[in-house]
Order: sequence, then structure tokens, then C-alpha cells
Amino acid sequence: METVTGVIVLNPPESKRLIAKAVVQLPHVKKAFAEGWLIIANGTTTAYIAEELLGKPVDKFTYAAGYIGHGKLSATPPEIRQAPFIFHKGELVNVEAKVAIRSFGADDVFIKGANAVDPQGHVGILMSNELGGTIGMALGTIMARGAHLIVPVGLEKLVPSVPEAVRKCGIYRLKYATGDKVGIMAVHGAEVVTEIEALKILADVEATMIAAGGLGESQGAVVLLVEGPEEKVRKAFEIVEGIKGEPPIVPSVPG
Repeated sequence: METVTGVIVLNPPESKRLIAKAVVQLPHVKKAFAEGWLIIANGTTTAYIAEELLGKPVDKFTYAAGYIGHGKLSATPPEIRQAPFIFHKGELVNVEAKVAIRSFGADDVFIKGANAVDPQGHVGILMSNELGGTIGMALGTIMARGAHLIVPVGLEKLVPSVPEAVRKCGIYRLKYATGDKVGIMAVHGAEVVTEIEALKILADVEATMIAAGGLGESQGAVVLLVEGPEEKVRKAFEIVEGIKGEPPIVPSVPG
């Protein structure tokens, strides 16, 4: 079967939507949603995943925790921040994540976005909380019990080396900061879903990042070359056309 190629451009909100659509199609996510525990940690990319599962809009900014906005490292004010969505056997439950995770088994799923991904597939999560925040609370239990940790992250967050960033960073190591001081946690053993994995999941095509950047609403865009049989490449383009025009996420508090 002849292989054809094409080039796709995705701005950050479009990438988040594409990744979200792929994550909810993963068999272990479907199983955890229907039969077990599924925790969607706070974040902008994870807000899109919540939308895909709920079938209704989620305010992306108030679902965030830490974020980069107004030219600095910051955090959504606690008084407006939404609690994470936690599902048990397909139903939303009103419990804290630190309580729900105590019931986790091997088939349960924790979804947490990241702030960095490197070419080797390492992912890093910024922490402005001195005790490690959400990932600090959850990671030990997830790894000890063999539960699924899924990290959706757009390639706009590509960095040269997550391990190097971890070695150099830390709240108490930093003398100056544009906004909040942060540390970084490297997360190993997670299932990382970027635009590349998302296109494989949704259209069964191979994707290669070939460029990044842009102007206006395309700032932070990624350019992906996709290849595969023509019907699959065409499907990839149809999926992308269906998410074009995803609106940007704008902080609703002043800088």
C-alpha cells in the first residue's frame, strides 16, 4: 500500500483538543471510567480531557493550578480554582483526590499534565508548592500500586533535557524568579501522550515534528509531518480540520 505524506499545523489549544480526544480513546481510560477510579488532575490540557468525558464545557483557566501567564510563573487563585474531576464507575464523586487515590488498584487511572517534555520522552512537572503539590501527593501511591499514570503534554513544551532541568531547579535554590519560584519533578513510567501519540491513536499515522513557532494566534504552534496509507492520512487531516479554531485560554485575573 502506497505511503503518502502531509504537513499539519496545530496551535496550542488545537493540540490540547487533539490530545484530549486521543486520551479518552485509550482502552485503559475507558475501562477505568466505566468500572473503576479515574482522576483528572487540575491543568489546562486535562480540562479538555474532562470536557471530552463530560460532554460539556469546562472553564480552562479556573481548572488550571499553576500556569504561565502575563509573562510570569503564577497560579490560579484558590478561591476560583475548580476541584479536580474524580469519577468512580462512571459517576462524578465528591471526594478529594488524596482520599480517592487510597482506593486505587492497578486498573485505575490518574491523568496529570506536564510543563516539559524532552526528545527522550521524559516529562517534567513544575511545582510551586514546597511539598510537591498534586504530583507529590499522588506519584508514590500510583507507582507502588502499578496504576496507570497518563501525562498529556503538547510539543510546545519541548525542552532539551528534563533531567538537566531537574538537577538545576528547586524553590530554595532560586534567588530570583519571574513570578513564583518552582522546582521540577521528573516523572518516569508514565504513558506520555503528545500530538505524535494522539495522531497514532486517532488515525494510525506516524508523525514527526519538523518545526515550531508562529505569529498571532499561532504562537507556540507545532508543525507535524504525517505519513501512512492515504486513507489514514486523510483521516488525520479530517480530525485536525474538525478542531481548527479552538479558542485560546486567557487568564481571567489580572497579571
